[in-house]
Amino acid sequence: MSESNSGAACMPDQNGAVPGEPVKKDENSRRGNWGNQIEFVLTSVGYAVGLGNVWRFPYLCYRNGGGAFMFPYFIMLVFCGIPLFFLELSFGQFTSLGCLGVWKVSPMFKGVGYGMMVVSTYIGIYYNVVICIAFYYFFMSMTNLLPWTYCNNPWNTPDCAGVVGTPRANATFANVSAVVSGVTEIVNRTKRTSPSEEYWRNYVLNVSDGIGDFGEVRLPILGCLAVSWVVVFLCLIRGVKSSGKVVYFTATFPYVVLTILFIRGITLEGAVSGIKYYLTPQWEKILDAKVWGDAASQIFYSLGCAWGGLITMASYNKFHNNCFRDSIIISVTNCGTSVYAGFVIFSILGFMANHLGVDVSEVADHGPGLAFVAYPEALTLLPISPLWSLLFFFMLILLGLGTQFCLLETLVTAVVDEIGTDWIIKNKTYVTLGVAVIGFLLGVPLTTRAGIYWLLLMDNYAASFSLVVISCIMCICIMYVYGHKKYFKDVEMMLGFPPPVFFRICWRFVSPFIITFILIFTVIQYKPITYNDYVYPSWSLVIGFFMALSSVICIPIYALFKIAVSEGSTFLERLKNSVKPDPTWGPALQEHRKGRYATTGPESVEVCPLKEDLKNEGKEKLKEKEDEIGLTIPGSNGSTLNPSPSA
Repeated sequence: MSESNSGAACMPDQNGAVPGEPVKKDENSRRGNWGNQIEFVLTSVGYAVGLGNVWRFPYLCYRNGGGAFMFPYFIMLVFCGIPLFFLELSFGQFTSLGCLGVWKVSPMFKGVGYGMMVVSTYIGIYYNVVICIAFYYFFMSMTNLLPWTYCNNPWNTPDCAGVVGTPRANATFANVSAVVSGVTEIVNRTKRTSPSEEYWRNYVLNVSDGIGDFGEVRLPILGCLAVSWVVVFLCLIRGVKSSGKVVYFTATFPYVVLTILFIRGITLEGAVSGIKYYLTPQWEKILDAKVWGDAASQIFYSLGCAWGGLITMASYNKFHNNCFRDSIIISVTNCGTSVYAGFVIFSILGFMANHLGVDVSEVADHGPGLAFVAYPEALTLLPISPLWSLLFFFMLILLGLGTQFCLLETLVTAVVDEIGTDWIIKNKTYVTLGVAVIGFLLGVPLTTRAGIYWLLLMDNYAASFSLVVISCIMCICIMYVYGHKKYFKDVEMMLGFPPPVFFRICWRFVSPFIITFILIFTVIQYKPITYNDYVYPSWSLVIGFFMALSSVICIPIYALFKIAVSEGSTFLERLKNSVKPDPTWGPALQEHRKGRYATTGPESVEVCPLKEDLKNEGKEKLKEKEDEIGLTIPGSNGSTLNPSPSA
């Protein structure tokens, strides 16, 4: 925060915590904290558990050796996923700042924070478009007959072949098998186009001939996009105070739906064959580098590393919160959800393959193809299919919203922390509204007939190798520029115990090595993006690469700027000064600034934009007395902490 704002920032707050008060108050009354740790854990679970857990992991597992894929997957979780997750949580919690403010640790690297903001912006734009399409399917499922069941609609083509035949007045579920046997002959003769695929392409999206042919805006999709952004804004209208309450539902109910669909799925004929396809180990693939690359990439991307969201969410924790415990709980929950979702998806796909008389590989898909084509078609085979469709798309909506909340909060928090004035903090709602409106407007082109092409382009390029680069530079900055010994002491001061030796080794050596491996793997395995039979033109791929570079380029540009404006007569002096921690780096509250962070004199005011530095002398003496009589709380390893009275 700037010097001019520091005086206003430290005005007394009526929400100030009183020592010994039984009612819990925000430790950081000016910025706010989570209502309790359950809210933080649920929000982080909702952030990490997203659409990729349902539509990408099961397919990757099937494609990369089934049960054998689980081995490299969990290896990467232990050596890369959990350590990086813990690193980002501890980084944000230590300073109580978002993805821009934390780079006071080494100001030259603030471009990493800007890169995180750019990535979160891209993801937030197209992610909400996917959510809005799920909203559309949810609304269209409120009918007696799902509109993608039959091939007798205006948008269907002669190639359409439905799995439930043609509509008949007295058709029953028992007749399905007989009808499908006839359909199977069609499948064997020609390439079958399902009614769900034609509904998706010809009606919902009305896809144009290419990425450059935008056509008209799809008004139903645009309306659902507006609904989606309104829901996100309303849930974040009071920041983490409101979103923390919403996640009690959005983060937990998807598991209820998954369980309902799982119980229904495993009772269907052919479900066992689908699960076998999903899990049967192909151990020979363990030696394939591609399998390990996919495992590392899936862990890295699904946990949301380098998006800035983990740093932001952790910044609202109280200083002594055990984020080590949280990182393990959230990471394991995320990966467990992916595995569980695989059982749900492949039990129903196995049922569908059984009725079609084809291999599971013929109906297995990933990405939007699974969520809006394969799975909806399988649902038409179930009795009371609209009910199952409502549940499935409601689950997708909640999974998407959980991630979207954190993406939007990341951007809002970065803006508010960076400006840091009293006015911007008090009027944070207007910042949230502004970000939501801009996000909606930027998403409008994705609701045109060419929208699906742009959505997939952003998904494949805007948040791919750039995340790996950002994460790698973050590790280098913290461990080698700032210094691993300093950071280990910071974590110990915060948690009451040092990071376990395993995590120290991972942070310094193992995780950066795995991140580098992911980057190399991504480059070697690169293939130009395609959508079904459509090959993207070269100019669109160039745009994709520019989107990918736009987040990475922030890092060297800001570094050069910071070096140029730093003090020093030579380049080397300016470089050294630009990487030194900012004087205000460290815990946000004065009461937590101990050891080398302890400050005296007027400088202490600058690092305390909170109520604690304005407590009168009597309260300070009361706090000292409490310290003297041994007011302690146990750390997770049996050590003790002296918490603040407001904690």
